[in-house]
Amino acid sequence: MEVYINGKRIRFKPQNAIGKGGEADIFDIGKGKVLKLFKSPNHADYQGLPQEQQAAKQRLKTHQHKLRAFPSNLPQRAIAPTDLATDKSGNNIVGYTMPLIQGAEVLLKYRERSFRQAGVSNQTVVQIFRDLHDTVDKLHFAGVVIGDFNDLNVLIKGTEAYLIDTDSFQFGNFPCQVFTTRFVDPLLCDAQASQLMLHLQHNINSDWYAFTIMLMQSLLFVDPYGGVYKPQQKSQQIPHATRPLHRITIFHPEVRYPKPAIPYRVLPDELLQYFHQVFEQDMRGKFPQPLLDNLHWTECINCGKEHARATCPYCHQGSPTNLKSVTVVRGKVTATRLFSTEGVILCTAVEQGKLYWLYHHRGQFHREDGSVVLQGDLSPHLQWRIQGKTTFLGYQGQVVGFHPDKPVSRVAVDTSRVVFDTNQSNCYWMSNGYLRHNGSLGDVCIGEVLPAQTQFWVGSDFGFGFYRAGNLNIAFVFDVCKPGINDRVKLPHWQGQLIDAHCSFSSSYAWLFLITQEQGRICYRCVVVKSDGAVVASSQVIAGEEHWLAVLGKGGVRSQSPYCAASNFLLAATDEGIIRIEIQQGQLVQTKVFADTEPFVDGGSRLLVAPQGLYVVGSQEVYQLKMG
Repeated sequence: MEVYINGKRIRFKPQNAIGKGGEADIFDIGKGKVLKLFKSPNHADYQGLPQEQQAAKQRLKTHQHKLRAFPSNLPQRAIAPTDLATDKSGNNIVGYTMPLIQGAEVLLKYRERSFRQAGVSNQTVVQIFRDLHDTVDKLHFAGVVIGDFNDLNVLIKGTEAYLIDTDSFQFGNFPCQVFTTRFVDPLLCDAQASQLMLHLQHNINSDWYAFTIMLMQSLLFVDPYGGVYKPQQKSQQIPHATRPLHRITIFHPEVRYPKPAIPYRVLPDELLQYFHQVFEQDMRGKFPQPLLDNLHWTECINCGKEHARATCPYCHQGSPTNLKSVTVVRGKVTATRLFSTEGVILCTAVEQGKLYWLYHHRGQFHREDGSVVLQGDLSPHLQWRIQGKTTFLGYQGQVVGFHPDKPVSRVAVDTSRVVFDTNQSNCYWMSNGYLRHNGSLGDVCIGEVLPAQTQFWVGSDFGFGFYRAGNLNIAFVFDVCKPGINDRVKLPHWQGQLIDAHCSFSSSYAWLFLITQEQGRICYRCVVVKSDGAVVASSQVIAGEEHWLAVLGKGGVRSQSPYCAASNFLLAATDEGIIRIEIQQGQLVQTKVFADTEPFVDGGSRLLVAPQGLYVVGSQEVYQLKMG
């Protein structure tokens, strides 16, 4: 592939890809720059999609004029085009270059509890939004409306917030015609429609509306319209996706607040009142700067929990969900608490029926027996895995193994993106474009993959992975003990931006879960793949639908799969209790809800199976469930 920048030919390969969205692919072209290459109507992602092909044609037509008129007086945090990329003639714009923001994460991750508890404080989030507030204010002063303002086009590096996808900004005679349903202002939508659809142009107020949503979900791990609305009168029931049109928020008395979320009473009354006025009373305007300046988090000296109020709301009101007993019986379920910490549990594994875990407390990383693996602070960039007594850490181009009775081991891996996994026998990683593992005879090469773009996971008997870059969409399986990759796995086609992926294994099946954003909507997918690469079942839904997959998708980004696969079924935790999903004639069907497990699990719990029962792992506690 090649483009021309300032008359100079630039060549690049799929291996140079560093990102993929619904409208463009991103390539690293060196010297601190990236190329955003717009997808043409004949792009592989649009095959068989005439509506998408027409939209791509129209976007390219608009960009021929819009990018040449792009304003030059934008704030530093707005990553604007630096040079236009054209075809050989120099007349047709096909993309543009922009600075590369190294080591950044999308703002979406900051709404995920597991990511935040790995070392991102609430006060850091406040600093991030102060920085973002300043950029939004400066953009408006420059006559620019962000328009499609969402948590995937904000990149966070430290406490700095950078805006990307600036080619969709609204200015002059160029309206922003795209939107993200999670952040679109309902005042701009048709109130009588059956779904959120942009009816009026974006404006400054709609930018601040989206800003306010992002702030709320980053502080509480729930958006304004989260939870489950269950009115007493069934005639008042509405689809979840239309709740913004009816202003039914988490403050509504008939909305069940999600268990994994932070209770909103931790926030100051002034901020809660502002959220209420914006989301229920349609107040609009610039987000008040003093609400951020006066937002200070503190840790209660009595209970150790964080809040942003004058007095601790936990100590004042108590916490009715805390279980005081070591063993509790609910119906047919017996729950025994095995472990509790004031810190945070980072990683778990079950081997030969025994549960292992790693947790962090007061500046130390501990194993389940209390032994110290490492001294240091939490960081969301540390990746952990467990293999028996060995604890593996992936960080900055290496995987380090800690064992209490052996010297520390080190393996060099691809530095651009550390990806590794373990099972009870080996450790697997990528290096120089190859998937490898530490077999009994030393370093073993399994097969060739695409550097920086491959994700993979391993079970006890086989592994699964995939990569997407440019026009490439490859999925594969491999034997965990033998060299060789079967890359003929035919996953159902998907487009858009991949947000997250994780995989859970039984002996015969890999259950792949994908979260994507497509056409402004969050989509959830589950694909079940056999060890020989055959796809045996799949399901997909849009966020907000009444479906088990949408319920599981709310769990968001995880460092490890939260689900438990066994034979031809899957167990997963929800706020309503553990559910069972089965493969039935190529379909994935929810067959049972274990209602008696409800007090002991929530949508953020991780499940692991063992002969002696089911383990439930939360952020600070481990339970063993036995179901009669």
